[in-house]
Amino acid sequence: MQSSIKPSTTRLELLLFRLNTKQNFGINVLKVKEIIPRPALTQIPHSSPTVVGVAELRGKTVPIIDLALAIGRSGIRAETNAEQKVIIAEFSRSTQGFLVSGVDRIVVRDWNEVLPPPSGAASSFITGVIRMENQLVQLVDVEQVMHQVSDSDVAPQDQLDPALIAKLKDRNILVVDDSTVARNQTCRILDQLGIHHITARDGKEAMALIDTLTRDCDKATDCVPIVISDIEMPEMDGYQLTREIRANPRYQAMYILLHTSLDGKVNAEHARDAGADETLTKFEPDLLTEEVVKGLKQMAP
Repeated sequence: MQSSIKPSTTRLELLLFRLNTKQNFGINVLKVKEIIPRPALTQIPHSSPTVVGVAELRGKTVPIIDLALAIGRSGIRAETNAEQKVIIAEFSRSTQGFLVSGVDRIVVRDWNEVLPPPSGAASSFITGVIRMENQLVQLVDVEQVMHQVSDSDVAPQDQLDPALIAKLKDRNILVVDDSTVARNQTCRILDQLGIHHITARDGKEAMALIDTLTRDCDKATDCVPIVISDIEMPEMDGYQLTREIRANPRYQAMYILLHTSLDGKVNAEHARDAGADETLTKFEPDLLTEEVVKGLKQMAP
């Protein structure tokens, strides 16, 4: 399945699907490789309770996750087998299948239509909602789902030179991501490196923070030397954030690292066109550490 949406726009292409009820949920089409009927599944002993089995897909073994169960709902009911589909998704250098009750359609909306999850929302796996045909479509954070299934933390293998840390004591790295799990994983790496950081949920919030944090600095990079940003975000995506930073003479020297779960050379090309210094696929702690150190050495020679 190929997306028709070009990067760096404010448009969002969503695949709508159901989890036992008529309520629609959504996932970004950029993460979807294909949709298949529920295949024959092989059970794997001692796997996560949310993994209903594995399937053979063109010679590759793919874990199949009950998406309803993974986000804290009742598992997909067996009586809906005839309509069940598996959404094959690729991100963060891995392929997995999400079992759903049924697939509805693909819709196109603007990122500015995405609203924060309702206050007190029961599920931490929802990154936002969008109003559509008298109902709120909930956008599922599949990165959070995969983190829950794998139950793994990341840790960098290297530590920073103490002299470099001393130079950075009054500086913050800005981490921008609408996914809570992605922000937390990146921040854990920075914590273990001894680097101060501050976070934002999207590009618009990030620009406001940059304005605030650098207001009293002689040079903006003395306060915010590096920006680590996701690409897909509401309000302002990572490409546009990069362009905004590069267009401002005061900010344009910042080192910008776009950190995305979307695989592929196309994203790297668009990132370079926007002005990013580097693009990395989530979650590769050693590569992220390497790139952060590279950027910091440039910003604090």
